[in-house]
Amino acid sequence: MTALLTVYLLMWPVLVLGVLITIVRGFAKDVKEARAEGRQII
Repeated sequence: MTALLTVYLLMWPVLVLGVLITIVRGFAKDVKEARAEGRQII
């Protein structure tokens, strides 16, 4: 039971990191495209 609780507890930081990486990748792609087109991101 302790092992399952440990896995459950440690799963959340991994999921949050995955979502954060996805968001940062999308933002970086948008910034790169904006710079290539010569426009501001904001």
